[in-house]
Amino acid sequence: MFLSVKNTYLYLFLLCLFFSCKKNNTPPVNPNPTTTEFKDLSTISYNPIPVELPVISPLPPMDIPSDNPLTEDGIALGRFLFYDPILSGNEKMACADCHLPKGGFTDNLAVSTGVDGITGLRSSMSLINSGYFTKGLFWDGRIQTLEEQALLPVEDVIELHNEWENVEEKLRAHNDYPARFRKAFGINTTEGITKELAVKAIAQFERSLVSANSKYDQVIRGEAFFEDDELTGFELFFDEPNELPDAECGHCHNAPLFTVNQYFNNGIDSVASLEDFKDKGLGAITNNLFDNGKFRAPSLRNIALTAPYMHDGRFETLEEVIDHYNEGAHFADNIDPLIMTKGLGLSAQHKKDLIAFLHTLTDTSFVNNPAYQNPFE
Repeated sequence: MFLSVKNTYLYLFLLCLFFSCKKNNTPPVNPNPTTTEFKDLSTISYNPIPVELPVISPLPPMDIPSDNPLTEDGIALGRFLFYDPILSGNEKMACADCHLPKGGFTDNLAVSTGVDGITGLRSSMSLINSGYFTKGLFWDGRIQTLEEQALLPVEDVIELHNEWENVEEKLRAHNDYPARFRKAFGINTTEGITKELAVKAIAQFERSLVSANSKYDQVIRGEAFFEDDELTGFELFFDEPNELPDAECGHCHNAPLFTVNQYFNNGIDSVASLEDFKDKGLGAITNNLFDNGKFRAPSLRNIALTAPYMHDGRFETLEEVIDHYNEGAHFADNIDPLIMTKGLGLSAQHKKDLIAFLHTLTDTSFVNNPAYQNPFE
């Protein structure tokens, strides 16, 4: 049976009205289901207590950025974040997994492995006294500040393989972190928990990692004395008496930091030209051919704890490192002029003495300091 034209229009009107009413009775769909209400934190006390790092001889004063002064709660928050796997994509790996106190804040691996089991290309650098490191961080100097440095591993697909947006959401919903961020930075709601504040806290903790109580430091302060072999090693290291050969160490690893914060080609790779370095190091950042194969001279403080050595961990022992320089480095057009390709002429005893001195740079009170350990244990 066919409807009249008039009835057809009435039928269509009633049909549209029916569906319109049905749609209006449906609960509205949240257009952004991940959005949550921000929690008020203003009732939590905010009384920041400044921390001034003591100037411990022979170290100089540390230059603290004006926009990230050290506070007790800021350092404490940074320590928790540093050891918390919440920063990683699968919540199974933390910053500390590549920077352990017992390893001089390295992982004692030639190259590190990230959350997905992917192996990186370089060895993890020690964070000891990193607050004094100027002229770039990482082996290739691609980052200038500790705050910038702390941003990168979270989103690096080889390292923690996460997104900062995910981390921020987890920190905002966490039972403890909102209060910690409030106490550290005075934020009023959980909306203030951002990656920028997270890395500021981590940087504060890293600046607190000051090591200056090794036997070497105690000798310099007149609190201890070198043994005979340690004294000879000291003289070799710094080219003190003319009758001993120069081990050429102090040029790149000068006291008191035992790094000069510069980048060098130390002749560990044999290449036909400057274009042939497998890892171009600083050159990949500056795009300067003469910088290819140059890497940051690391601090030698606590060096006995940080094996293996070099940017790719190719040398397992200090003996191997000294043998490399003693037997002669590989020439390249940009090799540091103080690194000898003909060798150093150190005797077997000289090498033992030099290693004895390097062990005086170990600061056991630093690596065992409770303030630097995992707060979750």
